[in-house]
Amino acid sequence: MDGESSVKKAYEAILGGDFEQAIARFEEAIALEPANSAAYYKCSITCARSGKWQKAVFYAEKAVELDPGQEEYRFHLQTVQSKQLTIEAEACLAHNPAETENALEMLLEASRLDPLNMEALLLLGAAYASLNRYEEAAVHAREATRLNPEHSAARRLLADVNRKRRAVQAYGGKRRIQKRNR
Repeated sequence: MDGESSVKKAYEAILGGDFEQAIARFEEAIALEPANSAAYYKCSITCARSGKWQKAVFYAEKAVELDPGQEEYRFHLQTVQSKQLTIEAEACLAHNPAETENALEMLLEASRLDPLNMEALLLLGAAYASLNRYEEAAVHAREATRLNPEHSAARRLLADVNRKRRAVQAYGGKRRIQKRNR
């Protein structure tokens, strides 16, 4: 059997909805032809569609390593790296207490790698808002709504952040001192 036969069987498995089998067939093709960058790339795509982000990153990195001139491979690598960072950042935010600063670094990198990563933008907005950094939260919430004006969570986040920003501006961050009646 050759690598091309394994790739064809992988596509048959995909058409049949069996992504685990497809990944196994792509890995078989890789074992038969370890210098075939396209097999790594295709395997990475299938892993990403199956939510196997670490494997997706591994195979995407290998595809780029084997064929660095393929713009499509590099773009895909950035996309899966962005998703992986977003997942890790979300886990940091879920810790008690949240590791917000660490998560912010990961989310900023995820957003840089994939400017269309809506999840990273929303998490950035929410994380900045949790630190009362409303200007930065608004930037990311606005970008999320610009990308998808109908996204309800993005619209809610932007409205909430804008409301909090106005409240901080109205009070100047200071408590008002009331005069006592005499």
